[in-house]
Amino acid sequence: MNAIAERALYRHLDEMAPWNDRLQVLECIGVADEAPEVKTFTFRSDNQTWFRYRPGQFVTLEIPAGDEPVLRTYTLSSSPSRPFSIAVTVKAQPGSIGTRWMFENIRPGSHIRAYGPAGDFSHHNHPAGKYLFVSAGSGITPVMSMLRWLNDCAPATDVGFVHCARRPEDIIFRKELELLGSRMPGLSLGFLIEERSSRESWFGHMGRIDAVRLPLLVSDFRDREVFCCGPEPFMRAVREMLAAAGFDMAHYHQESFSAPVAEAPVAPVEQSEAGASPQPAETPLPVRFALSEVDGDCLPGQTVLQTARASGVRIPAACEFGLCGTCKVRKLSGTVEMNHNGGILDHEIEDGFILACCSRPLSPVEIEV
Repeated sequence: MNAIAERALYRHLDEMAPWNDRLQVLECIGVADEAPEVKTFTFRSDNQTWFRYRPGQFVTLEIPAGDEPVLRTYTLSSSPSRPFSIAVTVKAQPGSIGTRWMFENIRPGSHIRAYGPAGDFSHHNHPAGKYLFVSAGSGITPVMSMLRWLNDCAPATDVGFVHCARRPEDIIFRKELELLGSRMPGLSLGFLIEERSSRESWFGHMGRIDAVRLPLLVSDFRDREVFCCGPEPFMRAVREMLAAAGFDMAHYHQESFSAPVAEAPVAPVEQSEAGASPQPAETPLPVRFALSEVDGDCLPGQTVLQTARASGVRIPAACEFGLCGTCKVRKLSGTVEMNHNGGILDHEIEDGFILACCSRPLSPVEIEV
């Protein structure tokens, strides 16, 4: 049996293990144009594993676009209800490095390393009777993942879906959304366009989302769980509009890959034998990188990631403020203080994992990298 035929063999889900980002890479199985400068890349595991994630989560791709790989975070536009593959839908911005490299180099059969999935922007974390998804531009990808999951698993769910784009042809997933609108009885679609196009006639809503247009599109928006994704100015405008309309902001959720303004939460610090919390060191502390067989010194105030870089040990890191989870490593011994922004789960911390970018040693530490 040749390799192609072997890969094509069907295996049931219970005969497969979940994808492990530390052991397997992704193989591209499809590339599709979605809108001007927007493509969807579909991947499967290179080792016949399945993908377990929540709708709206993201992955970090390691893109070999230069002498050193660059790490770029992309939301999954696919749904975990279809676990044999994952997809990212990306827009090539002017001057982009990683995304432009993907456009020019990734084809079916190409391989690329990825880390994740991660993130907590998902309707699974905030179950509700009615949802409102609000997006702009490529910010449509996480809410599209949620909508695809709902279509597969709960198609009668009451969903208001409002998407804003510059021109009609810039509406990502437009044909699929219109198809879902005819199949999901509880789905109401609303598109807002800023300018008309020379390519096609447009008879829908024009302008930007505001306190007048939103009630026209979704009259009962105050009664819904709201998920918003798009450029930061867009999300800020939506937040301010909802707050001014008396919306309970406890039911508002947004996706953002920017460092939060508020102080990050502090993970529980391990206790010393005497029961007191260790204090930050005032002198360098030794850090052992076990698999690399490298010993480094962590200067006061430095993180494990900074120490690794100074010691010539490579730990992948994308956001570097404790959100993406790319720099997750196992701590074999020692104590650290970790300030993160959701890039690591409680059970992972209990299993000894830390985020290298936001963990500062409080004692000699050994890391499994």
